[in-house]
Formats: sequence, C-alpha cells, structure tokens
Amino acid sequence: MASQPATAARAQIDPLEHETVRHVAWRLMPILMLGYFCAYLDRVNVGFAKLTMQNALGFSEAVFGFGAGVFFIGYFLAEIPSNLVLNRVGARKWIARILLTWGIISGLTAFVWNDWSFYGVRFLLGLAEAGFYPGIVLYLTWWFPSYYRSRMMGIFQSASVISLIIGPPVSAYLLTMDGSLGLQGWQWLFLVEAVPPIIMCIVTWVLLTDRPKDASWLRPEQRSWLQQRLDSEQSQRESVHQFELGEAMSNPRVWMLTLVYFGQNVSGYGLLFFLPTIVKSFGVSTLMNGVVSAVPFLFAAVAMIYWSLRSDKSGARTMYVASACLLSGAGLMACVFIGPEHPVWMMVVLILGIMGQYTIAPTFWPLPTAMLSGIAAAGGIALINAVGNLGGFLGPYMFGLIKDATGGSDLIALLAIGAAPVISAIILVVLGHDRRLERIPSKVVAAQ
Repeated sequence: MASQPATAARAQIDPLEHETVRHVAWRLMPILMLGYFCAYLDRVNVGFAKLTMQNALGFSEAVFGFGAGVFFIGYFLAEIPSNLVLNRVGARKWIARILLTWGIISGLTAFVWNDWSFYGVRFLLGLAEAGFYPGIVLYLTWWFPSYYRSRMMGIFQSASVISLIIGPPVSAYLLTMDGSLGLQGWQWLFLVEAVPPIIMCIVTWVLLTDRPKDASWLRPEQRSWLQQRLDSEQSQRESVHQFELGEAMSNPRVWMLTLVYFGQNVSGYGLLFFLPTIVKSFGVSTLMNGVVSAVPFLFAAVAMIYWSLRSDKSGARTMYVASACLLSGAGLMACVFIGPEHPVWMMVVLILGIMGQYTIAPTFWPLPTAMLSGIAAAGGIALINAVGNLGGFLGPYMFGLIKDATGGSDLIALLAIGAAPVISAIILVVLGHDRRLERIPSKVVAAQ
C-alpha cells in the first residue's frame, strides 16, 4: 500500500488540504520570493557592473571571473554552520540577519578600488548570504508536504528569474548615471540595489512564521491537518531509513546529489555572469543589452513552474531533473555551431539552455528532501548547496580563463560549461529515486 499514488491520498482530504496549502502559500511565498529576488539581484548584478567596472578598474577577464566566483568560497565556508543555526533559532530571526548583513556588504562593493578589494568584498558577501537559499529549502519542508515541494520550489525560484527580467534593464539604466554626485554608474548600481534586502530584513522579522504550530493565522483544524501530514511523511521517510547528521554528511548518495548540483551551477553561473558580455558581442548598446539579456528569463519563468508542477504530479523526479539538465547542456553547446554573427539563432539556443538551467533546481531539491529529516536535513541540504555552489566559483572563473586563452571567444567557454549539466544528467539516471520516500501508507491517510 506504500506505493499508493499521492493523488489518491490527496483526494481523500482534498477540501481541507487545498485550503490549508493555499493559505500557507499565499502567506509565506511572497515574503520568501521577495527575499530571493533581493538575493539574486545582489548576487549577479556584478555581471552588469562588469560592462563599465572592468575598464574603470583595469580587470582582465580572469580577474573578473575569479572575483565574481570567489563569492562562493565564502558561501561554502559559512553554509553548513548557518543552516544548523537556522534550524536551532528559527527561520524568522536568522533569515532577517542574513538579509541585513548581505545588503550592507553588497553596497560596499561600490567602493572597491583594485582586484584584492574586489575579491575581499565578494568573499564577505558570500559569508553574509550563506544559509539563505538552503535555509529556505529547509523551511519549505517545515510547511509543505512532499507532493507540493517541487512546485513551491518553482514558485520560490521564479523570484530569481523575475530579478533577471527586471534587474538587467534597471542595472543598465543605473550604469548611465556616470558622474552623479561624483560616482560612476557601476557604483550607483551596487548602492541602489543594496537597499531592497535591508528593507526585506524588517519585513521578514515582522511577518515570517517559524513553524505551523506558531501560525495563529491558520485555523486550528488547518494547523492540525498540516502538522499531522508532515509528521506522517517524516515517519514514512524514517521507516525506510533514518539519517543522523554525521551519516547524512558522509552518505554516498548525498555526495552524488551534491555532484549533480555542482554541475548545474558550473553552467548556470558561468553563463549568468558572462551573459551581458555575450549579448554585447551581438553589437547592441548598453541600454539595449539590459532588455535583450532579460528575454531568456521570461521563457525560463514559465518553464520552471510548468516543469515543477509536472514533476510533482507524476512523481517521476529523476526524469524531470535529468531532462532539464540535458536541455541546459544542449542549448549552451549548440552556440558553438552558430556563433555571434547569427545573433537571433544564438538567442534561440541560449533561451533553450536557460529554460533548462532554471528548471533544474526546483525539480532537483525534492530528491534530497525526500531522504532527510530533522537536523540531518538541515546539514545535508546545506552540504549539497555549499559544495554544489562551488560550481558557481568554477564556472565563471573557467569561463574567464578560456576567454583569455582563446583571444576573447565565448564559444569554447560555452561548450566547456555546457558539458557539466550533461554529466549531471548521467549521474541522476544512474542514481534513480525511491518513490516510497514520498508516499503515505493508506492507514495513515485514513487516520487523518
């Protein structure tokens, strides 16, 4: 009976389940999305600042790529401790702290003067932001049953896509503010875009709720149903295997999933930090660059929510993540056969690659969260994200090195980073997924 489809379980309690999940989503997801919007804006705006900052400070492609990527070294070092603290003190306080510190440090990027000051601020930004993303992944397991997690991750991650739709035109405009109050445009970019996370610190402190038991905004029967459903899923998961923290951190499957996540970050951030430069090679102006760079993310926003919903409904987790990885790799590697002299076709394959890229994470995270619970989930999720995000260091740095070595060519660099998600897809197919981890026995459903 453990293989009973999740949809059957849902049908027996549909009215209460539907209104509870809907209420929780409308209450929490806007706050989380706004926070992630700020995170992504401050994490990747350096790619737009590069258009004028690089010449102003005399950075080579490799120096810029290293500085863009060194963020993830700081991120890696603080990730696991941060998530363990969040698990102990609660999401409201800790996420508010993260938002405040990274907002301040992001603004300080406006005052770097050479390569080492750039490296230092980017490293500190990684330390400050560490724990936000895995903290939200963990937080969603406290509030949403497994049947809803991929789509909720898709909705949450759509904030990053929205930031990449809104951010480029705004960033491009801020770059035109050269000379205002004696500051260059790239300095204005960092200063202005540091304000939203500081505002969101206050919003998070006031409005976020740590656990369902604390949700006075839910009716008693809604709180009861939600907690019972989450508890029954945890019991089912632990009946298959209950992980301790140390065991989760050394488990081969967790490390293979980490390698999968590493591969998608190599391609994702390698492309993201250099996308404005690629678009610039099409011969567009700085202002138009912002508009053109935003186009792929319109398609990605639709793709990630649709594919996440399909993953939840089918339960075929591996197939959906692997296919997203393959689409990402194919789109990037296809650029080699087209070239910037055909900008329309280059944009078509880049759109396909970015659609695949941004569909990977929301369909990926239900795999480890189906395995782990409690403090093992806090540590395991942070481990996967911390080590996996080192791909966010390798991708931009490798892209910059290859560009320097090939006389400024983007195509070989795109081929190199495009291979990473293909390897991730192969690993996923080999690993598979145990569907028992996301099924509730019928006797538990009947008891509810």
